Amino acid sequence: MMKRRWILLALLGALACGQEKQKPAGENLAPFVPTPDHVVKKMLELAELKPGEKMFDLGSGDGRIVIMAAQAFGANATGVEYDDGRYKESSERIRKLGLAKTARIIRGDILQQDYRSADVITVYLLTSSNEKIRPLLEAQLKKGARVVSHDFTFPGWNHEKVFHFEEDDEGRMHTLYLYKR
Repeated sequence: MMKRRWILLALLGALACGQEKQKPAGENLAPFVPTPDHVVKKMLELAELKPGEKMFDLGSGDGRIVIMAAQAFGANATGVEYDDGRYKESSERIRKLGLAKTARIIRGDILQQDYRSADVITVYLLTSSNEKIRPLLEAQLKKGARVVSHDFTFPGWNHEKVFHFEEDDEGRMHTLYLYKR
């Protein structure tokens, strides 16, 4: 199963690289692979996200984590998305759902953002990408901030909790890692 996941991510990454047109300065740190809704919910529960807390999803894709954080958890949620099409798609979805006061997407490079206000960070990036953003998070995150990573660890950090999902309908397994600063 682990080999199948890596092959899927490699193929999606190759496809994503071939389809990119205009992009902000910086680099694309992972292919777009949507997180299933039941995994999104568990990520936010594992982080113990509370109403009014500031949450960031790095590489927010279609905005599903940001939307669930604002809609179901009452968080002040921000996504950071590198791809212009996904930025527009998720921003429009947030507008249509009437969540503009508590949810937003920033189009930009996740390595160029300010996360000092974050109570919770969620990521679904490759381990190599987590390693690239780790110094920024270490420098900016306040004491008590929580980071939840889907499937890939942060090298050099010790996780507080790990949650494993069994195989889903698509034959995928998921693992969540909770880190606290």
